[in-house]
Amino acid sequence: MRTVDPDRHARKRARILQAAAAEFAAHGVDGTSTAAVCRRAGIGSGTLFHYFPTKRDIFHALFADDVPRHAEACDRALAAERPDDGLDGLVDHLLADLPDPLVPGLAAAAFLQANRDEAFALMVAADEARIHAALVTLLERLADEGRPLAFAPGRAAGWLQRLINAAYLSADEAGFDPAAHAAELRHIIDWLVGRVPAPARPEGHT
Repeated sequence: MRTVDPDRHARKRARILQAAAAEFAAHGVDGTSTAAVCRRAGIGSGTLFHYFPTKRDIFHALFADDVPRHAEACDRALAAERPDDGLDGLVDHLLADLPDPLVPGLAAAAFLQANRDEAFALMVAADEARIHAALVTLLERLADEGRPLAFAPGRAAGWLQRLINAAYLSADEAGFDPAAHAAELRHIIDWLVGRVPAPARPEGHT
């Protein structure tokens, strides 16, 4: 009986997904062929289909692999002794992939796929809901400590998620600097969570 080396299996699967990510980012789901993924990964079609029966399965796997990582990050954030530390850790985790050059293409492909693939949309929605719930809990803890949040915890969490998602969608803009963008976003978050006061309005503006 032939045995499977788990480490070798995982490495080959990761190589396939890395190749697929580059193809999807450059050409989208419709413009990517399984043959192109095989060429980039250096494998035959039989090997590809052993791991992923369809192109849709490959695309799902790219994002499904993020779900447990996000869940672990949420658990770590909620277990933090200080809600500020938990919030910072979760935000750092959510922004960690921003410098990845594949991000803009993959984000655009995911947005399109979610509008026509119910299973994919449900997976993404469940992941977003888990993150939202963790953010709400952390913000509620800050509010309980007397922190003057800019909005109620649920609203502030929603804005925080939308700002992070928008950062990924805008990462292909000319002159985009992920480090500078992340720093600016963290400054906005500091205002949302009541760490800094709202900026003063220029004179003449209401």
